[in-house]
Amino acid sequence: MTGLAELARTAKLLVATDFDGVLAPIVSVPAAARALPASVEALRALGSLPDTEIAVVSGRSLEVLRRLLSPPDEWHLVGSHGAETTDNTMDMEAVRPAAVKLAATLEHLVGARPGVAIEPKPIGAAVHVRNAAPDIASAVLEEVRSGPATEPGIFVTEGKCVIELAVVEVSKGIAVNQLRDALSATAVLYAGDDVTDERAFRALRDGDLGVKVGPGETAASLRVEDPEAMAAFFEELLALRSAGR
Repeated sequence: MTGLAELARTAKLLVATDFDGVLAPIVSVPAAARALPASVEALRALGSLPDTEIAVVSGRSLEVLRRLLSPPDEWHLVGSHGAETTDNTMDMEAVRPAAVKLAATLEHLVGARPGVAIEPKPIGAAVHVRNAAPDIASAVLEEVRSGPATEPGIFVTEGKCVIELAVVEVSKGIAVNQLRDALSATAVLYAGDDVTDERAFRALRDGDLGVKVGPGETAASLRVEDPEAMAAFFEELLALRSAGR
C-alpha cells in the first residue's frame, strides 16, 4: 500500500487507533464489543519492537476501555475523546458536577423512548440511537442539537448514531498530537472509522498515514473495508517494520 513501507521505516513510530469499528466490530450492545484477537496480537507484537509505541484513542471512558480491551501496561490509552489519558489525566473532579448535571438533563430530555440510551461519561454524556427506530432516532438527535447542545460551555461531537455533549473541549486530533510530541514520534499511523476520527485525520502531518475503516467521506489517505481488513493491515505493518528492525 502506498506510504506504508515508508512509514514502517520511520525512526520512532506511533501507531494510534480507535477501538469501536476498528479494533472491535460495531455491535448493538456497546458493552459486548471486543477487539479482534488478530489486531490485538499484531499490535502487541508491534509494541514490542524498538521505537514503536501503541495508543488506543476512543470516545469511551478509560475505565470502560480498560475493561473491554485489557491492554498491556505499556500501551497508551486515550479516553473520552482526549479528556482522559493514561499519561496525563485531567482533573475530573473539577468538572464532575457539570458533567453529572448535563447527563441528568439528557436523561430527562430523552425519557423512556425505546432504543435510545444515555451513556454518562467523565466530562458529559453520549446519546446513542443505534437501536432506535429511524423516526425516534431522528427526533431525539434534533432535540439534543436544538436544546442542550446550544447551551454555553457545551461542546458537541457527533458520530455514527450518537451525539456526545461535553463540558470541556477535547478532540482526538489534539490527543494524537499531544502523544506524538510527548513520545517524540517521527511519524504517526492513525486508524479510525467514525466522524469523530476525522479530527485526528485532519491533524496528521507530512509523513503520517491515516486509514479509514469502512465507507464515508474522509480526510484519510487510505481505506480498508472493515475491522478484519484492518487486522490484516496491522499484520502487514508488523512484517514491514520487523524486517527493518
